[in-house]
Amino acid sequence: MTTAALSGIERGSVRAWILASRPKTLSAAFVPVAVGAACAYVCGGFAPWPALFAFFGAAMIQIGTNFANDVFDFESGADDEDRLGPTRAAQAGLLSPAALRLGMVVSFGLATAAGVYLTYVAGWSIVVIGVFSIASGIAYTGGPYPLGYNGLGDVFVMIFFGFVAVCGTVFVQMRAVPELALWLSVPVGALATAILAVNNIRDRETDIRANKRTVVVRFGHRAGVAEYAVLLLASYAVPVALAATGRTGVTVLLPLITLPWAIVLFQRVRTRDGAALNPVLEGTAKLLLVFGVLLAVGLALAARVTS
Repeated sequence: MTTAALSGIERGSVRAWILASRPKTLSAAFVPVAVGAACAYVCGGFAPWPALFAFFGAAMIQIGTNFANDVFDFESGADDEDRLGPTRAAQAGLLSPAALRLGMVVSFGLATAAGVYLTYVAGWSIVVIGVFSIASGIAYTGGPYPLGYNGLGDVFVMIFFGFVAVCGTVFVQMRAVPELALWLSVPVGALATAILAVNNIRDRETDIRANKRTVVVRFGHRAGVAEYAVLLLASYAVPVALAATGRTGVTVLLPLITLPWAIVLFQRVRTRDGAALNPVLEGTAKLLLVFGVLLAVGLALAARVTS
């Protein structure tokens, strides 16, 4: 029986497209915008419409990147019958490579439409951000030098899901990037990168066969676990540093509520391998969402206390 039959999803159906869009990954698009909007609020420059369009554009870039990742990994052989992660649309025969390419174009086109409004609001620098974001989304697994296949996927996620997404959200509201935005980019980008780190630990064996030179393939399982630990430490250190230095109020420490959860996830990353890491992957994505929401709420509360 084929993977498509096992999944109970008809080829080319709406459910197939939803599967390919990977809704659970959209926390990586939502959290930077939520934190960036909270940063703008703290700095006295919150603007709801630019923030909303920033989220829509980020979500469309995320979905377009997911479509690209699905089709390019299938064509390169990274997604085969031994795949350990959730079902991929191309590999399962649910969507053709041509259909996924069209979906990628439509998604990036919608992101561009959002970018037109943001360019009107914040100037032509948004064009540069948008072009690089879309190009990098495609280059992550496609093109002559795919970033994810050459050990640069972690750098890509940290930059674009951390610094670019958070600072870009603040910029479209304030036309400036305050120092606080740079600080806040670190935990957001680090936790998004931690999701990729778990993915790479899980897929080490299939990545080796596909010549996908991730950090874990290059340096081994221990390096992947160490990377995950460092990313978690960086995420929790930032709120402490912000409160300790008086850059924000103590309510910015609200994300520390999730620290026991993060410790449990780390223990599982350290002791599990292969498909057993799928729940950890999902748990890390949920941690990003909860941590990001608590960080945004903590910032907003700090602003209200000091105003």
